[in-house]
Amino acid sequence: MSRRPRKTAVPDPAAFPTRSYDLVKEFTIALVVVVLLTVGLAAVFSSPDVKPVTLASWSRADGADFTATAVSELGGTSGTAGYGPPYNHTPGAAQKLGPVGLQSAAGVRIPVDTTNDFVLRPLRDAPEPPAVTAALATWAAAPAARQQAWTRAYSDALAKAGRGAPAKGDYGPVPVLASRLLGLARSGALDGELQAEGRFYQTDYTRPLLFLSDGSYLESLARAEHLGGDQWGMMNETGNFPGQAWLWLYTFWYQIDPFKSSGNADALIWGLMALLSLCLMLAPFIPGVRSVPRWTRVHRLIWRTYYRDQAMERDRRVSGR
Repeated sequence: MSRRPRKTAVPDPAAFPTRSYDLVKEFTIALVVVVLLTVGLAAVFSSPDVKPVTLASWSRADGADFTATAVSELGGTSGTAGYGPPYNHTPGAAQKLGPVGLQSAAGVRIPVDTTNDFVLRPLRDAPEPPAVTAALATWAAAPAARQQAWTRAYSDALAKAGRGAPAKGDYGPVPVLASRLLGLARSGALDGELQAEGRFYQTDYTRPLLFLSDGSYLESLARAEHLGGDQWGMMNETGNFPGQAWLWLYTFWYQIDPFKSSGNADALIWGLMALLSLCLMLAPFIPGVRSVPRWTRVHRLIWRTYYRDQAMERDRRVSGR
């Protein structure tokens, strides 16, 4: 005869102690406490509300630096003009990780022609005074070598003059174009011109930021707030506010040689951090490394309460025999 399976006894819920619990009340109290803590801590430790730097504020605060940068954009000698991918095809500009050019492999994804995108197109799109129209026509009719000679001569004159008026010379239409662009920037129109991409939402600040980064004004503001690359700026915030402290390992490498003096630092540090991350991921499989916790016995320090209780339990069992 086959035996019927024995039924498991179901415990009686009434045999367990119970107490009333108002879930809505507890949730409300927790929500209020979290909101108060969030608002209070945000008021004390929040990030500083620093006004954004724009082309308009830059041109009003330091017109000489803006003009010098605009001339370098026009002549194609700025940092952005020679940056390489993803903005342009400047030969030899891309950083490499050994023989592999990661920057070049990505290609030019955001094409930027500083001469046309930063200077000529904004001038053409804005209402043109007759002098500007004539200057644009003169620039367009000149050969590339002549254009380079004009911008080079005017850049040198601006550098010698400092914040004063440059000496007279053969600068072609460059002074007229630079002066008009400075006026557009001070009016705020240039910020909008560089963001205009034919889309409904004008939220791409790539070109204004590149223009700003080519001048010295933005860098001077950053260094005043201790945000420079050699000031661990990647992990700081403006003022005496804590920043992204978890980025210290990445920022650390920029402070030491050979990275801080290398023009290939970004690629080298990226490769180093990728290697370190890979080692961390594979730590459980690397002989020797995976045994470090067992040798150091750090786990026994972390779980000291557990091991103490286990030892006491063993002692009780031994003494009870």
